[in-house]
Amino acid sequence: MTTAGGAFGPILEVMTWVGFVLGLPLLAWGWIAIRRRCRWTQTTAQVFSAGGFKGYRWTDHQNADHRSLLPDAESPGLADGTDVVLFYDACHPSRWGLAPPKPDNPAWTLGWVLTWVGAISTALGFVLLFL
Repeated sequence: MTTAGGAFGPILEVMTWVGFVLGLPLLAWGWIAIRRRCRWTQTTAQVFSAGGFKGYRWTDHQNADHRSLLPDAESPGLADGTDVVLFYDACHPSRWGLAPPKPDNPAWTLGWVLTWVGAISTALGFVLLFL
């Protein structure tokens, strides 16, 4: 075996173990977090004003009325009675936004990266075995 192959063998072995031992639990943890997360639902909200505030009034999927107030500085150009698209968490309607939430799950992403590092290291280890 060449010295380059002798040096890469232990490195690939360590990367295989690191990739799989850390990657698979993170992947499982991320998957569980994705399954437990509540979905966000889209609805139409109506703009209203109250004192020095603008607000949104909407009805959730259980026909419960909700109102949220914002300072006028955070809601420029909105006229009373205007309809806007609002997104809210179905489990916690107090969590809402005017844009859909970005799916972020660092455990899932890091789990995929480490698992792929482990898989590629395993494949390269077998290739190196036959060189």
